[in-house]
Amino acid sequence: MGYISIQINKAKGSADTGASDHIERKTIPKNADPTRTHLNRELVEFPDGVADRTEAISHRIRTAGIKRKITPDQVRAIRIVLSGTHEDLMKVQDEGRLDEWCADNLQWLHRTFGRENTVSAVLHMDEHTPHIHATVVPIVTGERRKAKKKQAEGKRTYRKKTDTVRLCADDVLTREKLVAYHDSYADAMAKYGLQRGVRGSEARHVTTAQYYRDLKRQTGELKANVQQLQTEQRQAEQQLDEVMQEIKSEKLEAAKTEAKTALVAKVGSLFGSGKLKELEAANYTLQNEVAARDESIELLQQQMQRQQEEHSRQIMEMQAKHRKEMTDKEAEHQKEVSFLKSIIQKAKKWFPLFQELVYMEKFCLKVGFNESQTATLISGKPLFHEGELYSEEHRRKFKTERAGFQVVKDPKDKSKLVLAINGQVIGEWFKEQFDKLFSSIRRTVTPHRKGKGLGL
Repeated sequence: MGYISIQINKAKGSADTGASDHIERKTIPKNADPTRTHLNRELVEFPDGVADRTEAISHRIRTAGIKRKITPDQVRAIRIVLSGTHEDLMKVQDEGRLDEWCADNLQWLHRTFGRENTVSAVLHMDEHTPHIHATVVPIVTGERRKAKKKQAEGKRTYRKKTDTVRLCADDVLTREKLVAYHDSYADAMAKYGLQRGVRGSEARHVTTAQYYRDLKRQTGELKANVQQLQTEQRQAEQQLDEVMQEIKSEKLEAAKTEAKTALVAKVGSLFGSGKLKELEAANYTLQNEVAARDESIELLQQQMQRQQEEHSRQIMEMQAKHRKEMTDKEAEHQKEVSFLKSIIQKAKKWFPLFQELVYMEKFCLKVGFNESQTATLISGKPLFHEGELYSEEHRRKFKTERAGFQVVKDPKDKSKLVLAINGQVIGEWFKEQFDKLFSSIRRTVTPHRKGKGLGL
């Protein structure tokens, strides 16, 4: 059974823009995979006119009905990171339950902090472990805890309304409530095999920066271990070569010694020399050394084989992991492509002129209008313009004085769109301009005929 991961931090200041840039990937961190950033998604729908997390925080504070002035040092938002162990989140994803997990996290945030206070919740899929960055604005009602305490102690001489709306992170992040948050979140995540950490444990959550530093350190240690393993393998191979050379030399010496021993034995049998026993002892010692070296070679070969097997296993695991990641990315890409194709098909079905508008956008850009002018024309609004316009049919530009342009339905086929200039289809206007140009050129090159008068 895995464990839940929940981190809660205060965010002071008017915008908390640094966190917004990270959460919304306006700046890409080093530990993020840019090829997976498109999988990140915002789980909370912003109100009308609100474009991002920073605006959502300001909008909630502005519309909450707070009467008291908010000071610069007050906590505007609370950042909450919701996740679990890497293995458990990968299991949730592989089982196709990631959307369900996100929905349960969002429901827990709404129950715990209020739906309107939960202004943003972003799922990050481009880092090592899937997780959610939630943003809560600490809007509460009633009296502050300190005021209630003074009232209980008899120090208060007046009493505020109990339904007063306030911005107060201290009331949301009391020690008792933090414990309750962990308990209730563990209950919500129990269905995924996640449980609460041991209460009272000395273990502490590390910061995101510290986590990434530890991960980088562990990765560096793994690379160093692989390099050390490769170095030891090269050293073992070199040592084996050296031992083999020594053995060849010593075996040769052993053969020489045996030959000398046999010769001395023959001579000793005739002369009774005492050197025979000395040669036999030297020969025995040399043979023992050769046997020990043979045993060392066998041990080195076994060690090299184990190192090679371990190295091959690690390489195969990394290759399998890489293939799986590539397969997953390709599957996600195909899913996105299919989704976009379905959207395009629906757009064509719901909006018959949708495809015509796409063609018309390309045509306007090719004629010579910029993106802003093209957007105006595609919206159906009239546009006044003067300058050069390019005709692809005639492969040249034609200059026009200030004229009115508008995208309208083709008079000959109402299911088509055309670009009109001063109410005239631009194709016809291009043809007229070309004919005028051709006529002027022809008049210029035609020689004047001389009169047929009589010469004197």
